[in-house]
Amino acid sequence: MVSGEEWDVDHHDMTPQQIHTIRKSFAELSRHDEVAGLVFYRRLFELDPTLRPLFKEDIEVQSLKLIDMLGVMISMLDQPLGLEMELRAMGARHLGYGVKEAHYAIVGQALLDMLSETLDGKFTTKVRLAWSDLYQAVETLMKEGAAQAEAAAQG
Repeated sequence: MVSGEEWDVDHHDMTPQQIHTIRKSFAELSRHDEVAGLVFYRRLFELDPTLRPLFKEDIEVQSLKLIDMLGVMISMLDQPLGLEMELRAMGARHLGYGVKEAHYAIVGQALLDMLSETLDGKFTTKVRLAWSDLYQAVETLMKEGAAQAEAAAQG
């Protein structure tokens, strides 16, 4: 693990420039946070309607939680060890919610689609690549956490 502002998760390097790009685009997204979360869930359920029953809470409340969680995650990009631990724990929790490994790709697509729609012309190739790299790292760590929780439950 590289300390400071560089984050290396299974070779998913987050450079200081990418972290800056993500933070800048998230600041823009935050100006539309209520809409952004709803756009994400609308797109998620378009991509896979079978995911809807996994969400027991009011989707507006869930939408705000999503944006809050993204904000916390982004604020921790320069604290890689803490972020790794949090993402692994989140993966374990999501296993308990019924999230399957195949769902991660759908969530990633819904995230990028939400960013594209919400950020409009500010969703450049550079922004897309930074968020894609971030999501790959998040997915890797959450899957690791889910696998560890599953192994512990069986063992």
